[in-house]
Amino acid sequence: MKGFGTVITGTLTSGSINVGDDIMVYPKRIISKVRGIQVHSSSVDTAGPGTRTAINFQGLDKESVSRGDVLSTPDTLIESYMVDAHFLYLKSNSKPAKNRTRVRFHSGTSEILGYLILLDREELLPGDDAPVQFRLESPVCCIKDDRYVIRSYSPVKTIGGGTILNPASQKHKLFDATVIQGLENLLLNDNDQTISFFLSLKGYQGLSFSQLRVMTNIPDKKLSAGLQKLLAKQQVIQIDKEKQIYVNGSFFNDFKEKLIQKLEVYHADNPLKEGMPTQELKSKFQYIDSTKFFNILFTKLSREKLIVLDKNIAKLSTHEVALQVDQQDVKEKIKKIYQASGLTPPFFRTICQDLDIDKKNATDVLHMLIDEKAIVKTKDDLYFDSREIEKLEQKLIAFLKENESITTPEFKDMTGVSRKYVIPLIEYFDSTNLTIRVGDTRQLRRKI
Repeated sequence: MKGFGTVITGTLTSGSINVGDDIMVYPKRIISKVRGIQVHSSSVDTAGPGTRTAINFQGLDKESVSRGDVLSTPDTLIESYMVDAHFLYLKSNSKPAKNRTRVRFHSGTSEILGYLILLDREELLPGDDAPVQFRLESPVCCIKDDRYVIRSYSPVKTIGGGTILNPASQKHKLFDATVIQGLENLLLNDNDQTISFFLSLKGYQGLSFSQLRVMTNIPDKKLSAGLQKLLAKQQVIQIDKEKQIYVNGSFFNDFKEKLIQKLEVYHADNPLKEGMPTQELKSKFQYIDSTKFFNILFTKLSREKLIVLDKNIAKLSTHEVALQVDQQDVKEKIKKIYQASGLTPPFFRTICQDLDIDKKNATDVLHMLIDEKAIVKTKDDLYFDSREIEKLEQKLIAFLKENESITTPEFKDMTGVSRKYVIPLIEYFDSTNLTIRVGDTRQLRRKI
């Protein structure tokens, strides 16, 4: 309107709107501020549900708004190209509706072309109703229990309609009994079943409280009470308190079993290792990138005494490192070699050759010695007796406290060993954050 700018008219279906409010235009997600409101040609400061309303917006181009768009509070709706619904195919239709029939989907004032997907049958007879999915060519914004109308593509006539069950769906496999039953249960309006079903569809990603609000159309107080009830029964798990994200408890339990199986395989393949590095364990499930998810899972498994966590190592609570007689002999021989060699140990491959032992078996034993902190790993296949490293560390600390810094030649004089050992040793102390390289010298990284 001249002198006012863009004015949008429609029916306010729920909630209220006030002058000065920020409003989002869906599905384009454009935000604008309410400049003025009229109800039946009279200016008002607030409009309530059920009223025919005209809203004047600040700085909103007329071209950016289309018939069928929806106005709501910012970030309270979800736009989707797929919706699940309960569909009644009118008795007046002359022939059955086949799967993937092209249709016109009407919600609010929108008309969107799309396809009717039958989930539990090949065709729908006139007068029948069924759970279906509509796959649309443009996004739509609905909430659960919204009504809709379906018209045929050509000739254009009304052929049915029904209720939205899932306003932001994903592709389902046809004849999936779990999905079909879940959608049918949504018609019962049982809050617990509704919450559990929507969480089951999202798997490990889960849903936030605000997403559940849109998906379930359950009022906040009832939704919060329902979640608390399910949390108490462990049918729902909260994986992020700050963002209020929840996952279905059955999925969480299934994942728990998968993680335990991974540890069982690891222990079988590495019987002499204390446990599996948690980072390596997480990498087995690359489709989960939530650190909080794993933290909660590890904590839960620890409380249930199914796993033991020691720093960054995870193991089954039933796992115990048990050496065979020959492995015990190999362990003692390797240990004695490192104890006797001090700061000039042979390369590990040389030890394997000299003792004429299987390298994999010897490596397993070596890792056990590292886990027990009897041996310290540096680099270049070099390992040192941990007591020798501790003595050298104390010498180095005393020197740096007195002199503030040390050069590589000075460190070489301190150790009395060749450069082959000097460089791995000084770099080892860098890696443990004892020292830091500054130019050509090392200094203490932390106060001691």
